[in-house]
Amino acid sequence: MKKVFNYIIAIAILMLPVTSCDDVLDKQSVDSFNDQVVFSDINVVKAYLGKCYDRMGGIQNSTTMTSDNNGVLGMREDLLSSATDQTLCIHRPANYVNLKGTQSPDQMGFFANTSHGGYLRWPHLYSNIQNLNTILGNIDDVPLTAGQDELALRLKGEAYFIRAYEYATLLMTHGGVILRSEPWTLGEDFSTVTRSSLEATLTFVLSDIQSAIDILEDYTMEQGRANAAAAAALKSRVLLFCASDLTNGGYEPANNLVSFGTGSQESLLQQARDAALDVMNGTYGVFSLVGSTDDPVLPLSASQVQAYADNYFNIFSQHGKWNSETIWGIQYALTGGNANRANIWNGPNGYHNWGNNNPTEPAVRSFEMADGTPFVWDNGQGEYLRTATAAELAADPLKSPYNGREPRFYSIVLYHGATWQSRPSDAAAFDPYNKVQTGHFYNPDGTLKIQGVDTRQGLIEAWNGTKTGYYLKKLMDPATQGQYFNNTNTWVEFRYAEVLLNYAEACIELGGADLQPGLDALNMVRNRAGLPDRVTTDQAQAREWLRHERAIEFFAEGHRYYDLRRWMEFENVVEDVYEMKVKEFTNGDFEWLYDLDARADARTWGGDHFYWLPIVRDEMNKAPQLQQNPGYN
Repeated sequence: MKKVFNYIIAIAILMLPVTSCDDVLDKQSVDSFNDQVVFSDINVVKAYLGKCYDRMGGIQNSTTMTSDNNGVLGMREDLLSSATDQTLCIHRPANYVNLKGTQSPDQMGFFANTSHGGYLRWPHLYSNIQNLNTILGNIDDVPLTAGQDELALRLKGEAYFIRAYEYATLLMTHGGVILRSEPWTLGEDFSTVTRSSLEATLTFVLSDIQSAIDILEDYTMEQGRANAAAAAALKSRVLLFCASDLTNGGYEPANNLVSFGTGSQESLLQQARDAALDVMNGTYGVFSLVGSTDDPVLPLSASQVQAYADNYFNIFSQHGKWNSETIWGIQYALTGGNANRANIWNGPNGYHNWGNNNPTEPAVRSFEMADGTPFVWDNGQGEYLRTATAAELAADPLKSPYNGREPRFYSIVLYHGATWQSRPSDAAAFDPYNKVQTGHFYNPDGTLKIQGVDTRQGLIEAWNGTKTGYYLKKLMDPATQGQYFNNTNTWVEFRYAEVLLNYAEACIELGGADLQPGLDALNMVRNRAGLPDRVTTDQAQAREWLRHERAIEFFAEGHRYYDLRRWMEFENVVEDVYEMKVKEFTNGDFEWLYDLDARADARTWGGDHFYWLPIVRDEMNKAPQLQQNPGYN
């Protein structure tokens, strides 16, 4: 563990030449920077804090000792959703050890990989905490010139927010952790360091959040920098996690590293409700869902469905000034800093993209119909096969599983027949149909006519084709040609819809008089998506609807990894992934087959201890006095 803290200050300062503080940085060579130089000028402290922003989420390449653009908070090549039932990482599925039954202190896979994941990794998170402790421990002593007091105070508030975020991530992945508010020093003895309880860790996080709010609520912050509303949204998120079944006796109730004491859950639910309500009441600024929250008049026309779909999709493809729903997010420039390459990472292979993070068939089926009724696959042919002739489709378009679905389906999933971008010049000749081709084209006699250009048999590229029959549309930008350019659309980390659904869940779990206000918040999110109100007085039914809504509304954003854990539902959704095979015939007939002979990924749940990440072996070896999470050796 000692090593984790020893190199942090030096590495953070080595990154400073990317800033604009030339007057200070020119005073001595880069390799001789130290605390005295950094804290001699408030503008250098600002640059130092900028690197803390860049490292939120915690990755640092332990080999090169440099920041890695592919694992920080925000968009990344391998998504956290692929650690759930929602998507499949086609290039590194074995890295998702929580779905392979192999997660252990020695085998962390995605959660430790410094190239494609690792942003939840214990040592990486502590690296940034050390940076932040260094700032907070020294910023009050920085000499200031006239007018710089306000800047110094704002930077302090931002540092509290980032530290709260990092510790909240540690809490939500590991439980009670080592708490430290001062910077570690070289040569310090770590042999007596121990983990604090889950309750103490939450108290620490809430204190940092409140410190951030107390400072930042007095300022209008530059877009992209921490603000009081972001801190309040974080409070809502972490309290809802702590109010869960998992942390209130669901697993190892006597272990205070992973569970609160008896009788804590109702109080935590009330705190989570009130934290969300503070944001909803405009305490930290006015936010609102983008689009109408009126209960839609059904049935929706095709153009109305498309309008709702576009409205939702644009939340994630936005550039420039943020919309009314965005509380805080990560901005990307075309060059420099951390990179967003969502289009090339996730786009179809027929566009020379890499086709990663494919939606799974069960996830695709979870999207409702446009009238708010559940989608039902069985068309009289069982759960795996559907066929429809051209005449049948003309008489009833809903014979196709991709017609008549709720608007968010068309914002999130690229399926066979979906529209996307124009093809690159070398692929246009293979796409006379001008649509995504995750299936193949056949003659009426059943002989193959042409292989779909976006399949693993496509004639452009094959290694990067979908393994499930779908691609992820959400988070990409139709204006970006991923083959050539990075994305500049914002990663939205906190948005108003999350606050509403946090509030809805806390209210529904409290029940009684809180149930209807919870449903009202839930229905705002549904109505914005073009779906009708949910109406019930039954708490269990409301809970089921709330959980479904979170799965759809936050699809691929990473929330589901935390949701399935706190609900202790992973064991009920982990199943093997298979391919959806589509045949489109030249006479207009179709066949859709969920092929159980075409397994794309074998998955298994390893037990309840997987609900928490273990502390990696290297850290345990450095500090053997630390208590490992229960269930791990």
